[in-house]
Amino acid sequence: MAGGARGNPLCPGSLSLGQDRLLHVLQMVPELGVCDYPSREDLWVREGKILNPEKLFFEEKGSADVQLDCKDSIIAPGFIDVQINGGFGVDFSLATDDFKSGIDLVSQKILSHGVTSFCPTLVTSPSSVYHQVLPQISVRNGGAYGAGILGAHLEGPFISKEKKGAHPEHCLRTFEAGAFQDLLATYGSLDCVQIVTLAPEMRRSSEVIQELTKRGICVSLGHSVANLSQAEEAVQHGATFITHLFNAMLPFHHRDPGIVGLLTSDRIPAGRRVFYGMISDGIHTNPAALRIAHRAHPKGLVLVTDAMAGMGLAPGRHTLGQQVVEIDGLNTYIAGTNTLSGSVATMDTCVRHFQEATGCSVETALEAASLHPAQLLGIEHKKGTLNYDSDADFLMLNDSLYVQATYIAGEEVWRQDVSGM
Repeated sequence: MAGGARGNPLCPGSLSLGQDRLLHVLQMVPELGVCDYPSREDLWVREGKILNPEKLFFEEKGSADVQLDCKDSIIAPGFIDVQINGGFGVDFSLATDDFKSGIDLVSQKILSHGVTSFCPTLVTSPSSVYHQVLPQISVRNGGAYGAGILGAHLEGPFISKEKKGAHPEHCLRTFEAGAFQDLLATYGSLDCVQIVTLAPEMRRSSEVIQELTKRGICVSLGHSVANLSQAEEAVQHGATFITHLFNAMLPFHHRDPGIVGLLTSDRIPAGRRVFYGMISDGIHTNPAALRIAHRAHPKGLVLVTDAMAGMGLAPGRHTLGQQVVEIDGLNTYIAGTNTLSGSVATMDTCVRHFQEATGCSVETALEAASLHPAQLLGIEHKKGTLNYDSDADFLMLNDSLYVQATYIAGEEVWRQDVSGM
């Protein structure tokens, strides 16, 4: 393997672990290095998993095949983006002949922004688009070829006309006589679906929420005019997420706070936590609103990019599903309107803005992009932490939270060019 003799230090950019090889990550910053385990200083990796070194030391009497000196870098779990519509010219809501190559391109490009797993997101589209696109999305582990795919996030079309935002009105749907069967007919298949965003005030939505939850699919509330009691009822039937809090929902009102009120509701079932997505790009959410949400319910905050095809490209006209959008800096609008569309922010940018806007600890900011989305999806036993036996998906960051290197299953998949830093 690259890296030389047993126990030799590893040269940056050369990490490739073979079967049963043992990686020892040295000199982690103790107070920042590991979410959930701030006292552990070193990280041991074998067969793509984070290893408990006690068995290695006391039973196997083993030592490292490769040592990686991280010097003063912060080591954090890889970021997880549960709402990303595309990027780098690729739109996940367009049924193109080269869709698979497009999703591969995005999964490779987002490695440089610290994303090691993601949910490709489709906005409201004609039924034919779902039938063509969803069979081409496969859940897969990440690697040198790109970030892992956790499953699709279907944002619409069962949403409110009044709060459609950038979603095309002619494609919106309601639950008719068939309820859940209507949803199945629209999407075609739920085999690769991880999250569905819907409006809980729609008739028969409770039935649909229960059916989706039975199938292990996360139900998110969004693009909605629901009042608080309707939102609470949806949570009681299984909903666990709020799509881009504050955006495309009724504004907070002191007599009926709407979906926003779920952050402090006393009608959440025991043992259940409601999570909420935040687009922390400095455009979609005012820093004061970001602070209010975080202070009200810090353990539920999940950073999302809501990035679209224009992420990583020059300003100009791009697509978001059936719509044409105009990009000017970080501002994105449906062409010819003042309606905000998706963002062009990257996940590492969102993490830095969140930390700066709220004044939270570095650990808290990192958890909002790693631990919390993993908990939302029920995969915290393998993603979003650096706990023993979890997947060795981790990042090296500098003190300003810029990504220096990205690792998936203990393999280096991206590293910042030193000459470009």
